[in-house]
Amino acid sequence: MERAFDHEKLDVYQIELQFIAWLADFFLEVSQSRAARCRELFEQLDRASLSALLNTVEGNGKRQGRQRAKFFDDARGSAIECAACLDAAVAKRFVSPSRIQPGKEMLGREVAMLTRLVDRFDTDQSRT
Repeated sequence: MERAFDHEKLDVYQIELQFIAWLADFFLEVSQSRAARCRELFEQLDRASLSALLNTVEGNGKRQGRQRAKFFDDARGSAIECAACLDAAVAKRFVSPSRIQPGKEMLGREVAMLTRLVDRFDTDQSRT
């Protein structure tokens, strides 16, 4: 299948889609046993995963470097939020640490890629 949009060529975008697909299976599995107790956390996790994806796409569509960096940085923050939500699911004993490990690995790759994109397009030398 030919990719029609530039953002579809980004490795980070493909990882974000893989994470969302992994998350769909994760939600199905966990919700069968604990739906009411974990709904709020999983809704936040769902929003954060979509925010990461959509901010990546929007950032890639911007022409000015600093604007691109801002959206990639927002996507990075949302990906980190996803990791925190997965950690909270373990802390609340909804799932085991081994169950979230594949998701955390994808998020680690995503954050690393987004960090490189932020560094590439952020020309503000005062950042540390």
